[in-house]
Amino acid sequence: MTAVLLDFSGTLFRAESAESWLRAVLTEAGIALPESELVQTARTLESVGALPGGAYPDEIPEDLAEVWADRDRNSEAHRAAYTGLARRVPLPDAALYDALYDRHKTPAAWSPYPDAAKVLSVLGQRGVRVGVVSNIGWDLRPVFREHGLDAYVDAYVLSYEHGVEKPHPRLFSLACEALGADPRDVLMVGDSRPADGGAAALGCRVHFVDPLPVAERPDALLPVLDLAG
Repeated sequence: MTAVLLDFSGTLFRAESAESWLRAVLTEAGIALPESELVQTARTLESVGALPGGAYPDEIPEDLAEVWADRDRNSEAHRAAYTGLARRVPLPDAALYDALYDRHKTPAAWSPYPDAAKVLSVLGQRGVRVGVVSNIGWDLRPVFREHGLDAYVDAYVLSYEHGVEKPHPRLFSLACEALGADPRDVLMVGDSRPADGGAAALGCRVHFVDPLPVAERPDALLPVLDLAG
């Protein structure tokens, strides 16, 4: 393999829990909730799919269907979709809905998997080019910079910057072009078979990991070193 493409959320990084997310925003706003109410509110926010990078909603409200479908191709739609879902849950201040959305884009809201730095570093030492390919509605580069992983990434191909999302082959093709790699010599690593599996249409080899919490997945990326060897 001359290049490796990796997904962001659930593959290299994991979003914080809904409880941590809500607690951080309430603290910043100087708002105190009884602990039991905070925990229950966080669970409800998660159940409606309001946390980007968290669980998908079981059902998309009809009035949000259009922005939800477009969320990873347009940054405005991404914000509208997730703040719209969050507004299904009563919060003590209306400003908290935008604050929650803004929080999820900060480096503090994301943790790299324990083996991410090692895998990216070794790939670089071997001369294997690395690209990050993500369905996302905002710029994740600051997350990589803050956590010290940006130096290992040769190209970022983000759906909202190109108006196309995985599994469409075009996004993977753009990534291969950016890395100067033949798709047949590229490994795609991700946590979603429907989305990341789209790379196979170009001839890429595909490897999947489970999007478990960081503490429960210490070494699932290490096989990538053998697959890309």
